[in-house]
Amino acid sequence: MRNLRLPLAIVSLFVATIPVLPASSAYASDHLDTPTVAADPRADIGDIYAWTSADGRHLNLVMTIVGHSFSDAIGYTFHVDSGKVFGATSRTTDVTCRFSASYAADCTVADEHATGMVDAADGFVSHSGRLRVFAGRRDDPFFNNVKGSRSAFDVAAHALEHGTPVDADGFPQFDAATVTSIRKAWHQTDGGPGQNFLAGWTPVCIVITIDLGWVNGGGPLLAVWGETASPHGRIDRAGRPLTGNALLSPLDEARGDRLKERYNRAEPSRSAQFISDIQRTLGLYDGYDGVRGNQWLADAHAAPGLRYRRLATLLADDRLWVNSASTTCTQLFAVELAQLSGRRDLAADCGGRTPNYDASNVYRSLLAAGNLDGIDDGVHHDDRIHSTTRFPFLAAAADTRPGYAAPVAASSAAADYHE
Repeated sequence: MRNLRLPLAIVSLFVATIPVLPASSAYASDHLDTPTVAADPRADIGDIYAWTSADGRHLNLVMTIVGHSFSDAIGYTFHVDSGKVFGATSRTTDVTCRFSASYAADCTVADEHATGMVDAADGFVSHSGRLRVFAGRRDDPFFNNVKGSRSAFDVAAHALEHGTPVDADGFPQFDAATVTSIRKAWHQTDGGPGQNFLAGWTPVCIVITIDLGWVNGGGPLLAVWGETASPHGRIDRAGRPLTGNALLSPLDEARGDRLKERYNRAEPSRSAQFISDIQRTLGLYDGYDGVRGNQWLADAHAAPGLRYRRLATLLADDRLWVNSASTTCTQLFAVELAQLSGRRDLAADCGGRTPNYDASNVYRSLLAAGNLDGIDDGVHHDDRIHSTTRFPFLAAAADTRPGYAAPVAASSAAADYHE
């Protein structure tokens, strides 16, 4: 960790909780990215979105890429696993897009192709019309008060440095004044109202609408994740927001690089190897509201060191769950909450993730307070209007010229705060 005057043991506790952009490294790659991913932002997945269409006939998919162009050496793939029972999938459908140096795109599923040009306003469709694709720059829908999160981190780190006790599960017992200060800092940006750090950020995106009959062969419950890969193997993968970078907490930077490299190369079915690392970070999140054990799925009766294992196991299998039998999509983690917490009010929600979900606040609230609104960073919607029904869904970029590149500082910052 550079430019943080804290003991390594303290910094390592929070490095995965709040990604940090050191002031002297504003143009450098994020230390949470692996060297492989950082070497080419065109292979760096920002976020994955998945939700069902209002007509009940299609699955909508979005992959945002930190870079501002696609690589002709990389395949961009959505994996859609399907099953009849939550947590158990039996069939997989892959949609892979490849790009040429002349800005032509070719996306395939099974033996069918959709071919067209990058930044074509209405996208392009396959021969049967069952696959529709847009590829090009759009406004990034992920909104997040990063500066407020950094300020909250500073408050927590200061308290830890000055003697806050931490239990066997990694829970820090902050006092009431520290908890109040964390909440206040998280809600503000530079002392004022919370602001979206990524406002105006316009990466390249792949947007897909595909017939549900192509992806739900194993059952109506879908588990979605994305990857980028070269002929040498997988480079990056992502499913739920924040999981890859925010929950893998390294004890040192070198170990963190090795851990994330393993994570990116591992299939979700090999997720058990990351559970123990995620558990330690979950303990830290549980401390943000000052209440021990109220994190979602925490087990107050577990043996020391196992309080957060159930949630860590769920999150380690980093796939975005969608109930494709539903056409109502309102809540991140809806499928998981309905299945694991008996939330009947969410049983008919598709879950997944639309471009308009308040993903950062909901995710962190579940981890800190076991509810959907315990953490408030002051930012609850994007600066642009995104659609869940009108293709290609994401708001248009301000400048859609092929090959357009954003300023270096903005590009670096977005890389630091995604995933």
